[in-house]
Amino acid sequence: MVVIEQHFENYEIGTCRLTFGRTITEADFVIHAGQTGDNFPHHMDAHWCATQDFKQRIAHGTLIFSVGIGMTASTINPHAMSYGYDRLRFIRPVFIGDTIRVRATITEKRDHKRADMGVVVEAIEMFNQKDETVLVCEHLYLVARKHPLAPPTRHEP
Repeated sequence: MVVIEQHFENYEIGTCRLTFGRTITEADFVIHAGQTGDNFPHHMDAHWCATQDFKQRIAHGTLIFSVGIGMTASTINPHAMSYGYDRLRFIRPVFIGDTIRVRATITEKRDHKRADMGVVVEAIEMFNQKDETVLVCEHLYLVARKHPLAPPTRHEP
């Protein structure tokens, strides 16, 4: 891990990061099912899946989300923390043997109710080995400001 010290003011719209690929394995399916209790046949029953539209097991959406987000975690910024995720969508299925990679792009900066913090929005796009989008979401970061905003002034009637 690399430590970077970056305040809200330092983030630039359009900054983009791209990860290396990671191949999804059957072990990933089994471990994720064991950790979450999600043993639905869509993920775990190869014979049943052979009778369905995709003809094979599909990865848990939460597995792909977790692995993909983990792939983007390459730096530690003591001035920022994850604030959550918005607009999460599973676009295409991921299968055993597919290789995913992630592009993360800063798309927005906005004020937070705390004058000493701001919100940085990063668009997350996950792709398979065919460059098809498989998952999208927005990752929100709560980031300390180097220079806090002045508190709003109150106007008396």
